[in-house]
Amino acid sequence: MPWRIAELVRIYKETNERGTKDETLREAVRAELVKLQAGDPENFAIWKQCVDLSLQEFSKAYELLDVHYDIVRGESFYNDRLAGVVDRLLKEGLAEISEDAVCVFFRDIPELADKPAIIRKRDGGFNYATSDIATVDYRINELKRDTLWYVVGAPQTLHFKQIFEIARREGDKADFRHIPFGNVLGENRKLMKTRSGENVALRDLLEEAITRAEKIIAEKNPELSEPERKEIAKIIGIGAVKYADLSQYRMTDYVFSWDKMLALHGNTAPYLQNAYVRIRSIFRKADPSSAQQVFDRAGGSRQQSAVTLAEPTELGLAKCLCQFAEIVPQVLNDFRTNILANYLFELANSFHAFYEACPVLKAEEPARSSRLVLCDLTGGVLQRGLKLLGIEVPERM
Repeated sequence: MPWRIAELVRIYKETNERGTKDETLREAVRAELVKLQAGDPENFAIWKQCVDLSLQEFSKAYELLDVHYDIVRGESFYNDRLAGVVDRLLKEGLAEISEDAVCVFFRDIPELADKPAIIRKRDGGFNYATSDIATVDYRINELKRDTLWYVVGAPQTLHFKQIFEIARREGDKADFRHIPFGNVLGENRKLMKTRSGENVALRDLLEEAITRAEKIIAEKNPELSEPERKEIAKIIGIGAVKYADLSQYRMTDYVFSWDKMLALHGNTAPYLQNAYVRIRSIFRKADPSSAQQVFDRAGGSRQQSAVTLAEPTELGLAKCLCQFAEIVPQVLNDFRTNILANYLFELANSFHAFYEACPVLKAEEPARSSRLVLCDLTGGVLQRGLKLLGIEVPERM
């Protein structure tokens, strides 16, 4: 069915291009939109087909990303509420008619004074502002939410300032926040496109990440079975794409590079995953009962296990582990996942330095048990930290 999605994209692009030069076409498109919003059966049937196809593609991408939603409400869910939103704001005196359109003005706010929010166009149609006001109503009054955070690109900053101000003027007390982010650039430092100039489809990008990861894994570890190789490739490929994005300061534009994001060295997901795999390898090589004995001697508690820090790299790793509980809350302060990513990178570096300097399995007791505890704690933090970023870890690579 991808060709059908491709056809929708082609029609959309061609219509936009023609519309820039053809006012008659633009007016015809606007008229059809008004008819759709009014519930025209023919337009609704076409729209439903487009929505169903789009949702199928979204679902495939969400499955690859391991993303799940508790509640899904498309824009159309609010269609029956839009006229009521406009009428209510007019009645409350928050909106007014200006040049045949209905607008909300913010004359008392300098940065918004000359930027009214249009909630009903002069042709009678509604727009994103109307839908988002209806969304706020639904989430606060029906879902009973008191925290509304919108993760949307930086170009929508003005839009959300207007929406949140309207909600506040209506008396809504929720914690409204717009969490903007920058752009993904191609290696030419322009917005990422295909060679033909098209937008890059997310699912195509994810599938290419898996394919590239599988090729690397086949070269590095040819002894893996095909099913195991494919499963690991999915974990590595998807993790690499996620980490490349989440390890950046969210407002910074960054250059998308396959070679960089799939590298086994540097601040990448494969590097962190490889550190975890190395730790799991240590325990596979150890006497199966030895690690458990370490914790049994401490009453089954990792927190109470005896740890001796005789070497500088042991102390450095232990200090880094202790920072995890402080790092996680910092991520929420400014919604900066890169803080957690940078910490995990530092932890992986600390572990590799420790691993190179301190024998684990060949060490004498009590150093051997102490180092096994450090390895176990490091593996646990790497796994939990990456899980918070939505990234899995494999047992082998």
